[in-house]
Amino acid sequence: MRASSLARRLFLTALIVSAFVLIASGFLLSSLYRASVERAFDRRLTVYLKTIVVDVASAPSGSLPEPAPLGEPLFQIPLSGWYWQIARFTGEIREYKRSPSIPADASISLEDQNVPLRSGGGREGYKQGPDDQILRVVEREIDLGEDGRYLATVAADAGEIDDEVDDFNDAILITFGFLGIIFIGTAWFQVRFGLRPLKQISAALSAIRSGKTERLEGNFPAEIAPLAGEVNALIESNREIVGRARTHVGNLAHALKTPLSVLLNESALHSEVAADKVKEQVAVMREQVQRHLERARLAARIAVIGTAIEVTPVLNAVLRTMEKIHRARALAMGSRIMDDVKFHGEQQDLEEMLGNLIDNACKWASSRIDIEVFADARGQSAERRYFHIVIDDDGAGLPAEARADVLKNRGRRLDETKPGSGLGLSIVVDLASLYGGRLELGTSPMGGLRAELVLPSAA
Repeated sequence: MRASSLARRLFLTALIVSAFVLIASGFLLSSLYRASVERAFDRRLTVYLKTIVVDVASAPSGSLPEPAPLGEPLFQIPLSGWYWQIARFTGEIREYKRSPSIPADASISLEDQNVPLRSGGGREGYKQGPDDQILRVVEREIDLGEDGRYLATVAADAGEIDDEVDDFNDAILITFGFLGIIFIGTAWFQVRFGLRPLKQISAALSAIRSGKTERLEGNFPAEIAPLAGEVNALIESNREIVGRARTHVGNLAHALKTPLSVLLNESALHSEVAADKVKEQVAVMREQVQRHLERARLAARIAVIGTAIEVTPVLNAVLRTMEKIHRARALAMGSRIMDDVKFHGEQQDLEEMLGNLIDNACKWASSRIDIEVFADARGQSAERRYFHIVIDDDGAGLPAEARADVLKNRGRRLDETKPGSGLGLSIVVDLASLYGGRLELGTSPMGGLRAELVLPSAA
């Protein structure tokens, strides 16, 4: 996926949303589970606390009772993490009774942490106990009136809560990891499947541009169908406009050709100097009119989407023609052509461009002409692709300033002794530019002139 692609945006959006939902859900579930484990742990400690409260309430007045065995051996093991404590308040004096597991100078009460009492006189919380243990503490205040006020406390190592929550978090991490992978795969599939119609339209438009089809065909989703319909309507409108343009061009050609033919025929009946001059200028006018009419036809033709011409057979046909025309010079003509190169345009325009360039090379070559056709590898990822036709000869060549002058000035002839009107290269430049291509002149490795024609490719 490219950085600017719609698929990348949709995929990243789905990925971010899925990650946020999974992370938030993980924290929420972990918090809820910890609260549930704490409640269960507190209920367990509360059972021992109630036993101690009953013993305190039933003890003789003004004494600290020795609670009955609580059924948990850890209360008897020093620093086991399981402790109980009973405190009796008489004025400013406090008396303590502690389990054998807790040191004599230690306190496990939450009173010094300012934890508020709940209704019923109880409180719960965490406290750092002996040996730097983190304890979960539950305690209850007992007011026996004249017999005094008591504070019964039971504490246990909170590591059991942490271990159980950590196991749950590990399970959540593994489960949500698998869910994340599934979500990523689902998002990728959804994006690819959901955007497939756009890819089909792109492929169909490419087929139309390359001349394989004439309109968008296929069953598209309801959201895409109006776009396909508008594209087909645009193509049909384009064809109608081009058809009308061709009709007008043809009418104009006939309207101009007839008067020029009459003038040319009339001047042929007379031998005077004036008549010869009229005949000469009428011929030039007809040639120019024909040339500009062809350019108008070309402008109409290139507006039609989907024209694709194989380059190889056209080039071979032009080479055979040139070999016959310049047979007396016995020129060696070599060619290297990449397979499957197609011209996005009209065959007669390609023939005219190749004919002018190869004919010009034949006029100036000493003994050899080389022609190479290849695709532009640098533009393969672009929306519009091009191919190159390179024509080298072993003639005298041209300096850089002369090459620029030839392309710039219409009708500029390289040598008045050579046949031609001097319009060949300018015709090639005009035709190439109308197709969005270009003609470049340089120095050939063979020592002569290199003409490089760059044209749009349909392959």
